[in-house]
Amino acid sequence: MTEGSEKKQQCMECGATSSDKVLIQCVRQGEEDWVCVHCLPILIHGAH
Repeated sequence: MTEGSEKKQQCMECGATSSDKVLIQCVRQGEEDWVCVHCLPILIHGAH
């Protein structure tokens, strides 16, 4: 991210914020992002 810009802290999959669920910071395609604990298993194991 460029200096002075701030990405909103919300899940990259479902859009949940830290007010809704616990968020974990991650990096995807070189960009910092966020994923909630509900969506993390989907990213690890794939959607069934």
